[in-house]
Amino acid sequence: MRVAVVDIGTNSTRLLIADVEPDGTVTELDRRSTVTRLGQGVDVSGTLHEDAMERVFAALAPYREAADALGVEVTTGVLTSAVRDASNGAAFQAQVRERFGFAVETITGDREAQLTFRGATSDHDVDERDGPIVVLDIGGGSTEFVVGRRGDVTFHVSTQVGVVRMTERHVHHDPPRHDELEAMADEVRAIFHDELPPDVRADARWAIAVAGTATSAAAILLELEPYDADRVHGHVIYRAEVEMLLARLAEMDEAQRRRLPGLQPDRAPTIIAGMVVLAEALRALGLDEAEVSEHDILRGAALACVLDRG
Repeated sequence: MRVAVVDIGTNSTRLLIADVEPDGTVTELDRRSTVTRLGQGVDVSGTLHEDAMERVFAALAPYREAADALGVEVTTGVLTSAVRDASNGAAFQAQVRERFGFAVETITGDREAQLTFRGATSDHDVDERDGPIVVLDIGGGSTEFVVGRRGDVTFHVSTQVGVVRMTERHVHHDPPRHDELEAMADEVRAIFHDELPPDVRADARWAIAVAGTATSAAAILLELEPYDADRVHGHVIYRAEVEMLLARLAEMDEAQRRRLPGLQPDRAPTIIAGMVVLAEALRALGLDEAEVSEHDILRGAALACVLDRG
């Protein structure tokens, strides 16, 4: 079955068009990502800003055209942290459905965790791994830790740590000042300490990191220009490399970061916060490395759309 899935997140709006077979085989036909920053100001105002919603609508128009051109049979979509947190989130969801025909849903944290884990582990033999898998999903408004064994989610938490949220709270200079980065790291560290139970931290053996922060880190380290998803997928990134990247990026202003090979220019405003969050997440889990994955909630939603029907 040919499906189109959109993921409208706090920082980016993404598309996956794929053929999904009954055995779970996924053949990607088109994949796109646009930084739309839907979560702009939500942390303070509690509402989605008109300009931010218009940026999402501008991204969805060509996504709809691509879906129609490829003859998709089913469209679906997920709305996550920013829409859950916003008082006008339901009205925004209705506009997306009416204007673009994507059957989007504002999903719960539980559902988000299940779909993310399903997508991230879809090409792994989870039965052969020693210990639980931790899927780390750093978004614009939240960071999810999803833990599972043998394909089943055993624990998950959605923390109020996201790259847009942390940037807006802490970064007021360009480049950011040392004390701003220290304050950000302190808050992230404290939240992770409070939200991750001791047994989850103690049992962690390996992690899969999904979404734009992790894939950007891999692309910068690999100096990919243009971006190459095949080289990013499966790349192992070390905490020491993340900390090195943080120090390097923090010396640049936004204009310099926008020119950095491997970094999508529109991610330049939030990538420093991303490195802080990624480093602190690995530290909280007691891990020195993570495997970067291109397979995330988009693939999980595509699989669910086909395999869970009926």
